Amino acid sequence: MKKIIFLSAIFLCFAFTDNTNNYSFQIALLKYGGGGDWYANLKTSLPNLIAFCNKNLDMNINPEQAIVDVGSPDIFNYPFVHMTGHGNWSLTPQEAQNLRNYLIGGGFLHIDDNFGLDPYVRPQLKKVFPELSLVLLPFSFPIYHQKYEFPHGMPKIHQHDGGPPKGYGLIYKGRLVCFYSFDTDLGNGWESYEIYHDPPALHQKALEMGANLLEYVLMGKGDKNQ
Repeated sequence: MKKIIFLSAIFLCFAFTDNTNNYSFQIALLKYGGGGDWYANLKTSLPNLIAFCNKNLDMNINPEQAIVDVGSPDIFNYPFVHMTGHGNWSLTPQEAQNLRNYLIGGGFLHIDDNFGLDPYVRPQLKKVFPELSLVLLPFSFPIYHQKYEFPHGMPKIHQHDGGPPKGYGLIYKGRLVCFYSFDTDLGNGWESYEIYHDPPALHQKALEMGANLLEYVLMGKGDKNQ
């Protein structure tokens, strides 16, 4: 595979540092239109992932998740934006252009299919990058080999259609700008026990895979094992 080119740590710190409370970064949940429930895992999902990364990877992420509209200029404040939901996602031309500018400018989008989002992902991403298509990332891809090893790719968290979990990428000029986790539901796995009653081992695997994503994007370790 062609060697992936990544943002330097210097650029990330310059563009995305959260100076409000001496945190290194803040990450955000994406709010979008079309009728889908962008807020599906609002209460504990990202906050649990942030707490896990701060404790185990010493990442110094603001413990409070932000919520950002896909068409807002505020999106440029966040180096990592997470998107989830069960239903329709629809982008206006302005929103598509804003998202494209954000991703080209160094931002990163993680889309997590919460069972029902998949039919809308590719058509909307085509509005953002008409020239690109999602590609299935091989198990050797560095996102699976950060602090935590996933030699067989994505962990299976929730059954959904029962198929194998898959990780797709959108690569722009050699840089991964979007990661799409399908048929696994990482975000549900990050939720607190009382939400879905996932076994502790499954919850741990989901958090570890999420930590790999954030390490890959925020700590400049994208070229590991390449």
